[in-house]
Amino acid sequence: MRLHICAIGRIRKGPERALIDDYLARFDRTGRALSLGPCLEHQLDDRKAVTASEQAKLLDRAIPDGAEIIALDERGQVMSSRDFAQHIATRRDAGIMDMAFVIGGADGLDPDLRARAHKLVSFGAMVWPHMLARVMLTEQLYRAATILAGSPYHRD
Repeated sequence: MRLHICAIGRIRKGPERALIDDYLARFDRTGRALSLGPCLEHQLDDRKAVTASEQAKLLDRAIPDGAEIIALDERGQVMSSRDFAQHIATRRDAGIMDMAFVIGGADGLDPDLRARAHKLVSFGAMVWPHMLARVMLTEQLYRAATILAGSPYHRD
């Protein structure tokens, strides 16, 4: 199953970019044996779309046809890392070919796009900057792969 991170805004060089690249490389190495990956990042230029509605149009173009949409949203479900890993494995085993993780702009996701999501996921009650949310997502994807692989990286 291919994974896609579809996010408004570009992360340029810096510590966040380095962390994202590192976790994506780790995920791709670990996930390959689990029929997970690659994980593709679609960074969408927020200068071209200011409103949540305009941003939703950009995100729609980045989401592959037939993909399961997982929206990162503060009103979403808070999941444990094991539950997150199990959700990914269950969808992979059900034959889902693409899973798209969607991150909106500063004002969040357009309500219509949020309503189309198959699942809403939250990283907790706190609001996170988009750069850190993307770092956290890539780390959790890598962690999910290690959980599914039985690696000691994740400790309960």
